[in-house]
Parts: sequence; C-alpha cells; structure tokens
Amino acid sequence: MVEEFRKILETSYDVSLSNVSDFVICSMMIVAILILIVSVFALGVQIYLAIKYHKYNKKKNSIDMTGEDIARKILDDNGLEKIKVKCSGSILFGNSYSHYFKKVRLRRLTWKKSSVASLAMASQKSSLAILDKENDPDMETRIKLTPIIYFGPLLFIPLVIIGIILDFLVLRSGTATFTIICTVLGLLLYLIAFVMSLKVLKTEIKAQNRAYEILKKNGMATDEELEMLKELFKLYNIEYVNNMVIALLEFIYRVLELIAAVQQNSNN
Repeated sequence: MVEEFRKILETSYDVSLSNVSDFVICSMMIVAILILIVSVFALGVQIYLAIKYHKYNKKKNSIDMTGEDIARKILDDNGLEKIKVKCSGSILFGNSYSHYFKKVRLRRLTWKKSSVASLAMASQKSSLAILDKENDPDMETRIKLTPIIYFGPLLFIPLVIIGIILDFLVLRSGTATFTIICTVLGLLLYLIAFVMSLKVLKTEIKAQNRAYEILKKNGMATDEELEMLKELFKLYNIEYVNNMVIALLEFIYRVLELIAAVQQNSNN
C-alpha cells in the first residue's frame, strides 16, 4: 500500500520519490486519509448547519425585530452608539464584528429579517463588540493577531514561489536553500494562525454566552428560542473546530512534504 501511495504521489508531483523513506510516505498516506475523513464529516456538518440556518431564518422571532434592529438595540444599550451596523454580502466577512472598522456586519439573509437566525447572529456579533469595549484579554489578543490569523496561511504558496525564484536567480546550482527557508517560514505562519484560531473560538463562545445573558435578561427571546440559538451556535462551533482540525492536518502534511523534498534532494 505504501508503494502504491508513493506512485500516486510521484504521478501527482511529476517527480521521483524513490529516495524518500517509507516512514515519510506512510505518514503522508495516513494524514491524507485523515484529511479525507474529517473533510467528509465537515461537509456533513455544513449541510446540516445550512438546513438549520434556513429553518430558523424562516421562523419569526418573538420580538418581531430585524437583525439590524436587534444589533442596534444591544449596542446602544451597552454604550456602543459609535459602532455601525452594516449589511454584508461578502463571503469573507459575512456575519462578523470588526474592531478596526467599528462595525457589526450582518448578511443580507438576516439583515432585514425578523427571524430566529437574525436574533442569533445579531446578538452574538454585537456581544463581540461588548467584549471589545470591556477589554476582554482574549478579545484583545484576537484583535492584535487578526492579520496573521486570516492572512498568514495565504502567504504559504507565495513564499514558496519566492524561494524558488531566489534559488534560480541567486544560487543557480539546483539546490533548494531559499525554497526550504521560505517554506519553513510559511509553515511557521500556518502554525501561528492555527494556534491563534483557538483564541478566536474562545471569544466566539464567550460572545455566545453573553448573547444568551442579554437576551434572557431583557426578555428578547423565549426559552424555546434560546434553545434554538444554542443548537445553532453549537453547530457553528463544531464547524469551526472541524476547519481547525483540517488546517492542522494540512500543516502536518506540508511538513511531511518538506521532509520528503529534503530527503529526495539530499540523496540526489
């Protein structure tokens, strides 16, 4: 099986891997299988979440307020009149809170809709703004490292390309010194982004709990609606954890690719 996977990799990369140890090839095979399994599970969670989101976005909330109105009320009640509430059609931002732009973004699906889903998204994202105002330590760390969290992994491929170009222009000897250095740097950014994602998840859960408190205290949600919110948030958290696991497995796979490249290059 290991040799079969080696042949698959050689076909995919269009390069010989005859000098790469069986341990590295076997490790790459195991990680690839795990990525496939977790990805299938994550797809199932995403489908189930989409179904629940659609269902709760069709169910009218008990206070008959749109997502925009709910967010505005929570922000104003907590002295955050300066925070804007904007509609977002962006896939990148979606339902979110931005410390830098001082705004809560809500998708068009929940922006002008008086639904349970609107209640969930508006209250949770507004609660992130409250955590920011209170100088929550986890929120402060998240804000400072936001650029690395979101853009760090995106730099992996450009860094590798830069390394290849530098090797070609500077060394011209067929070695891969700069490529390996840039690859290691890219992997480091990848790992930092993964670790910092734990902070993001922690603040999201804190904001969810704060949203429950606010809605219950102000009579803005029934007990049934609060249970719906918990179910929706739980699915979002599972999806986020799945994405983190996949990111970690991809990181491990990239490290194994680097080891395989070093082994093949050194033996050559």
